[in-house]
Amino acid sequence: MTRTVFAFIAILIAAVSVFVLESARSGVTYTERLVGLTPVTTLARDNVDGPDVVIAHGFAGSREMMQGYGLVLAQAGYRVHMFDFEGHGAHSLPMSGDVTQIEGTTRRLMDQTKAVIRDVAGGQPVALLGHSMATDILIRVAAEVETGPLVLLSAFSQAVTAHQPRNMLLIAGQWEPHLRDFGVDAVRMVDPQASEGDVVRTQDVVRAAFVAPLTEHVAILQSRVGRAKALAWMNATYNRDSPAAVPPTGWAFLALMAAITILSAPLARLILASHTLPPNQQPTMARFVATLAVPTLVTPFLAAPLDFGLLPVLVADYLAIHLGIFGLLSLLMQRLLWGRLVFGWTGVVSIGAAVLALLVWGIGVFGFALDRYGANFFPIAERLPIIAALILGAVPFMVADAQLVWKGSIWRRILARVALLVSLGIAVALDLEGLFFLIIIAPVIVLFFFVHGAMGRGFGKKAGPLVAGLALGIILAWALGVSFPMFAPGGGGT
Repeated sequence: MTRTVFAFIAILIAAVSVFVLESARSGVTYTERLVGLTPVTTLARDNVDGPDVVIAHGFAGSREMMQGYGLVLAQAGYRVHMFDFEGHGAHSLPMSGDVTQIEGTTRRLMDQTKAVIRDVAGGQPVALLGHSMATDILIRVAAEVETGPLVLLSAFSQAVTAHQPRNMLLIAGQWEPHLRDFGVDAVRMVDPQASEGDVVRTQDVVRAAFVAPLTEHVAILQSRVGRAKALAWMNATYNRDSPAAVPPTGWAFLALMAAITILSAPLARLILASHTLPPNQQPTMARFVATLAVPTLVTPFLAAPLDFGLLPVLVADYLAIHLGIFGLLSLLMQRLLWGRLVFGWTGVVSIGAAVLALLVWGIGVFGFALDRYGANFFPIAERLPIIAALILGAVPFMVADAQLVWKGSIWRRILARVALLVSLGIAVALDLEGLFFLIIIAPVIVLFFFVHGAMGRGFGKKAGPLVAGLALGIILAWALGVSFPMFAPGGGGT
């Protein structure tokens, strides 16, 4: 298959994907507002009369991640209100309070949820839908405030009793065995003989636990079965006959992201003039491994005493320091063991233009699609200093990484990525309590290498590793800076 045909197929896939994703939004109006400092997005068709539904996201999530369920309900005539918790998405205040105490962080998030409910309720009980972390918040809110039905995705909470919540549907992913067990246990509080898939009722309690096939903790947010079950549960509770299509937006979103990634290579060939680059001079495997071993093993011990905790994002300070030291040690080892560093293009203007092109594609095009259809990707002003600080560590790391694997085999690229994860794992082992959230960051780093790493290779082949490293360092800092919650131990207003 020629490159032209391959690019044409990718463009066609992108076009079909956008059509599916935009069709899901067709006829639904997005209205943005603030409730206090809480950003709220209301999804509704014109002149709808359906009940109000408040939707809350999980840890490290955002309003955008909940659109799959929100749009189906809105198309069926419900008025859907999605909001960002403190420290997440576009909320300007960090999370705060003691995360180990119910009256700490949990109480603050409950109060925030109650404020949104009061704003949209209009005197009527509001239905609630939440994912992961939000499920515990919503269950506890329902014990204190009269609500409509609860639809909980990947749920877990110690606040469930045989009588509260009274109306609750629990949906867990097929590959979430512990959360599936929790759902069954919650149903068996009402009927000890109940099984997954049964709807159980007493005089004032109705519950069910269903499974979303072929999904895990994140994919459940786009499950067609899950969304259909959620709508059916709402309709049954409110005695409504308001069907809505459940389009394959999950597959469309993945296809669009893949197409944008694939198209970065032909874009690089199209816009970057041919330059004579140095020949590929990959070292022996022994030297390659030695180059990785030193930063992998040494960085955790050098970085630990330098973690000053100044940034209002969990482990962001440490991650910036770890990445920076790892990158500088890697560059040093490359210079000592290889005897040279390959930069590719020369000249500030040439390098700047190539870096800008990759940034526009990786942040502008890819980021726009991600932000519109999948998850928050564009930072609020409060996150810009965080991104700037992360750049100081991410750029040296990515420049070193790009140099290390430039024109190398896939096995060398995999080994380089594994080395970073091992290094971060050692850091967590040295300080499990302080650096536990590095475990949560690891999947974002892996996904970054799959997606933006592929974009960088396309540009690196034309312009050299320095261009790829500089641009990817900025994009990595950007992705980390917008993905994870801001957190400050002290309190603040909501």
